[in-house]
Amino acid sequence: MNIRKRQVLEHAQQLFVEKGVMATSVQDILTKSQISKGTFYNYFPSKNDCLKAILELGYEETKIRRQELLIGQDRADKTILTKQIAIRLQVNVDHNLLPIIEAIFHSGDAELSAFAKKHHIAEVQWLSSRLVDVYGKDTLPYAADCAILLSGMLQHMFHFITASSYGNIDPTKLIQFIMRRVDEIMPSMIRSNDVLLGEELFHFISVNHEKGHQTKHQLLDDMATFREQLNHEEQASSKEYIEFLIDELNKEIPRTHLLETIIRSFRESFIDTAHEHAARKLASEIWIYVESCR
Repeated sequence: MNIRKRQVLEHAQQLFVEKGVMATSVQDILTKSQISKGTFYNYFPSKNDCLKAILELGYEETKIRRQELLIGQDRADKTILTKQIAIRLQVNVDHNLLPIIEAIFHSGDAELSAFAKKHHIAEVQWLSSRLVDVYGKDTLPYAADCAILLSGMLQHMFHFITASSYGNIDPTKLIQFIMRRVDEIMPSMIRSNDVLLGEELFHFISVNHEKGHQTKHQLLDDMATFREQLNHEEQASSKEYIEFLIDELNKEIPRTHLLETIIRSFRESFIDTAHEHAARKLASEIWIYVESCR
């Protein structure tokens, strides 16, 4: 993503928050960004696509920061899971995404609703998988049900706290409180074999989450294209990371523990450059591939 396109997204986000998503027109964005209609539509086919691009940046940052927290850590560590859940809340607050997310859920727009549903399914899939990591493989039939319960408790308690005069609360403390409830719920479900949606839901959301992700071949093509877009100076400073990732991904069985370490270095080498967002998107896709190899 080039710098100008990023600036348009920032101006659009300000308008969406200040005026509301539905009340903001493309003309409003053109005026604030000081660009032509042709330039806007060269970046985004529609206002909805501009809106989705803003949220995608937040989702990508959440995904990457969650994965980086796991590097060298025990996947069964509940403290790590708590921190990972908190990241999404923090990203939403840091980038002022909550008003936009709320507007999408109440918009009645079919395209935006499908977009929100896709990411909600992805969140439940991730949370289900992580609950199995933390509580053990025996919890697989109950993980999706429990993930939905956890997500619902977190969402409603967070919304109540932010909407009331209660004041600010540390997201980590809120999640720790909810995780203690999960500590009670999960064993109870296992003891009573109490399943509502069950393992079938776990597999359903896993399959739906995987749809649309790149194959290894597509990922390698994107890495090669990204490398070609760098100038000589940029290649010199970051070439080692890119070449390692391409070489490792070309192997029949890539060494995921090495990929985990290099992905972060690759992404960080492009911070504050014109290629920062393209590098972040690539890092996000590589993380998805690494997870699929486990």
